[in-house]
Amino acid sequence: MTTLKKNQMVKIIHKTLQGKYSKKKSIEVVEAVLEIMKRSLENGEDVLISGFGKFCVKEKKERTGRNPSNGEKIILDKRRVVTFKCSGKLRKKINSK
Repeated sequence: MTTLKKNQMVKIIHKTLQGKYSKKKSIEVVEAVLEIMKRSLENGEDVLISGFGKFCVKEKKERTGRNPSNGEKIILDKRRVVTFKCSGKLRKKINSK
C-alpha cells in the first residue's frame, strides 16, 4: 500500500497539464484546493466533490471510555470528526479491479 503525498499531487498536475501550469502554479492550485476544503470543514460544512465523494463533519457526543494502560473509566469530551463517503462512480472504479 502506498500513500499519495501532496508533492506527488503537484507533480501529477504539472505532468497532466503538460506544462500549462508552472510547478509553482501547480503548488498554488493544490494548496488552494486543500485550503478551501479545510476552511469548509472547519466551519462545519460538508465538501462534495462530484464523482469522487463527500467529506462530512460529524459531531461526537461526550462518552465514557477506558484508559488502556490501567482500565480506569474516563470521560471522553465531545468532538467533531471528518468522515468520507465515496461516490458510486468511485466505488465502481475501486471494485472493478
